Amino acid sequence: MRITVWDLPLRLFHWLLVLAVTGALVTINLGGSWMEWHARFGLAVVGLMAFRLVWGVLGSTHSRFANFFPSLAAIGRYYRGQWQGLGHNPLGALSVYASLGLFAFQAISGLFASDDIAFGGPLTRAVSSSTVATLSSWHRQTEWWMYLLVGLHLLAIIIYRLRGKQLVGPMIHGQVDAHETTEKPRGGGLVAFIVTLLIAAAVVWAANGSWIPMPAPAPAPAW
Repeated sequence: MRITVWDLPLRLFHWLLVLAVTGALVTINLGGSWMEWHARFGLAVVGLMAFRLVWGVLGSTHSRFANFFPSLAAIGRYYRGQWQGLGHNPLGALSVYASLGLFAFQAISGLFASDDIAFGGPLTRAVSSSTVATLSSWHRQTEWWMYLLVGLHLLAIIIYRLRGKQLVGPMIHGQVDAHETTEKPRGGGLVAFIVTLLIAAAVVWAANGSWIPMPAPAPAPAW
């Protein structure tokens, strides 16, 4: 029997996040006028992170964080070959939590980052210059951790594929093989999706800085 483990909103989130993160990494390396697109991709990541956090509570069974929390006991059972279940295994859950945490930090710190030349994040006017300098430094330094984490994720996909396990397919169609007695996922209906989408949209609006008053123009020089 095949059941849908990964619901459609989670799958859309996953692939949109892949596009947004890839776009952010490509444009930051291109620099120049591409920085405007880097900012747009960063805002997209902020919205996606907000969506995932809420969907981790309101989504269907295997989308909920409580369903795949990587406790020490679960990790121990996994390494002893005693873990059974659908969705993320404990090791995969660690990767998910690490990825979400790092991507969220990068996206949020980018809102306050500045290159001190021509580009500044949409919320730089909301904090002090020292805070901008600190977050800008952290934003640049943790970029390399993103490359490392993405590389490890791709390596895990290859290793699982060599072992005969498919990770990409289920994240496209959402289905996995299960026993006849396996309980089907619950929750994550239309109302939950709309609520999650509205919260994510509100977060993007707050992150774009349009609510921050523009500074008063400099006084005209006296002649």
